[in-house]
Amino acid sequence: QVQLVESGGGSVQSGGSLRLSCAVSGYTLKKYCMGWFRQAPGKEREGVAAIDSDGVTISYAASVKGRFTISQDNAKNTLYLQMNSLKPEDTAMYYCAASEWVIISLGESDFGYWGQGTQVTVSS
Repeated sequence: QVQLVESGGGSVQSGGSLRLSCAVSGYTLKKYCMGWFRQAPGKEREGVAAIDSDGVTISYAASVKGRFTISQDNAKNTLYLQMNSLKPEDTAMYYCAASEWVIISLGESDFGYWGQGTQVTVSS
């Protein structure tokens, strides 16, 4: 059974940093495109960052490029999102997701497996 469990969320002041983790079980990261998504209250879920199965091709949303870094540790079967220079507009529930259909994507509909999410709150 495929399972994704996020952790690392919390409350931080503007300009601070957090690192999110997504522990994966039931399959190996090396076979899937992995992504981070977020959803703020009253807004649609949006793709933040994605990494291909080889960890070579990476894509970021324009709003986080240069501040967020996605990475994966295949030995630990864990996906990460390092978030620096956080802004209040980064406040959202963050989800990790896996896709077995695409090489790289930030599209929500391309991902079939989802975690429960971890809350990130950035205060000004």
